[in-house]
Amino acid sequence: MTIQAIKPIKTTKNVDNTSSSAEEEQPLSPVARMFHESDSTVYIIVIIGFETQLNPEVIKANLGHTLLSQPRFCSLQLPDEKRGGELKWVRTVVDLDNHVKVPTLDPNMDSPDMFVEDYVSNLSKTGISMSIPMWDLHLLNIKTSDAESVGVLRVHHSLGDGTSLMTLFMSCTRKLSDPEALPSLPMNMKKKHGSSSGGFLQYFIKLFSVLLLYWNTFVDVVMFFITTFYLDDTKTPLKGPLGVASTPRRIVHRTVSLEDVKLVKNAMNVTVNDVMVGVTEAALSRNLNRKYGTKFLKLNLMPTLLRCKVLAYVLQKQ
Repeated sequence: MTIQAIKPIKTTKNVDNTSSSAEEEQPLSPVARMFHESDSTVYIIVIIGFETQLNPEVIKANLGHTLLSQPRFCSLQLPDEKRGGELKWVRTVVDLDNHVKVPTLDPNMDSPDMFVEDYVSNLSKTGISMSIPMWDLHLLNIKTSDAESVGVLRVHHSLGDGTSLMTLFMSCTRKLSDPEALPSLPMNMKKKHGSSSGGFLQYFIKLFSVLLLYWNTFVDVVMFFITTFYLDDTKTPLKGPLGVASTPRRIVHRTVSLEDVKLVKNAMNVTVNDVMVGVTEAALSRNLNRKYGTKFLKLNLMPTLLRCKVLAYVLQKQ
């Protein structure tokens, strides 16, 4: 596999972002260009369940002043001949008929849930033409076990990462109690410290936890480098052969109780994201260990990164 070097980005000072000519001169970032490499083309797929049937005309009318207010969702990615073919953002007029897909579905199909999974899997077999902004929205008016209808948003990763897209999605929604108000996010309230009784024991437990975290992180970092330079990862479905990047994907979703997630979150004083990542990693580990028996699984990247993140967080709080 040949890896092409990423060209440096040229920047200019005092750029007026409100000018269309300035936007046309803005090149893609190195990460955005990386997602256009043949072995690194990545799409973000978001599946949303709704309590009512979807009205495509209403959704199109609202997309005009929500999603399309973001420059990247109404810009093309075209080569700039002045920069040797380097891709740049070029504003364009968006025809929502090219982006909002409303397939005709059979309401009496045998398995709507399986249909949604197959539909999403088929999206991984195709891409979005660069002749239009690289996103599309699929409205599926079909009742599943969890929703009355389903929306599937597909976005090329060069348009943004998960955090920016979640922020954008939140800005496109409104409160049910006040249709004109943006949704509000709960604030983390600092817990009041209890009495000083048992202070030595608490200090000892905290010190032991930090030392254990240091040790586990050190072991994982060493194993990570040993695996990188000497050992091979255990051959599992997570380690695909060469060319696996271009194979279709299948997304199988499962519903979990938000109350259960919040219970674990509050008990461990972590975030919802920490709980979901931990549950996912535990599920993968159990599944692989059950399938491969007591065989040692050399898959050290995920726990190493997670522990480094937790360790950095602990040190920041000291």
